[in-house]
Amino acid sequence: MEAANDFSCAEILKVLADETRLAVVRQLMNGPKHVGEMNEELKVESTLLSHHLRVLRDAGIVEGERDGKAVLYRLSPDFESKRRGAALELGCCRLVFE
Repeated sequence: MEAANDFSCAEILKVLADETRLAVVRQLMNGPKHVGEMNEELKVESTLLSHHLRVLRDAGIVEGERDGKAVLYRLSPDFESKRRGAALELGCCRLVFE
């Protein structure tokens, strides 16, 4: 698995161009969450949410940690370090959540 810093800004933006993935990142900027917590707001099929989480993990944007039978997701340390309040500094641009 590649780290986020192995991806170009354009590749990261491509991953984040999907509404659901962007919404997941926005939620995780408020702290770690389980899939069920994320889906309360997103209301997407669980298999689809799992797919989006996998894409985000593969890009090094989020990471998951076993929490009993569930998985707790959070922004990866690399992405957490890019956080500036409600914005992410991606190097080539700033992604601001309003």
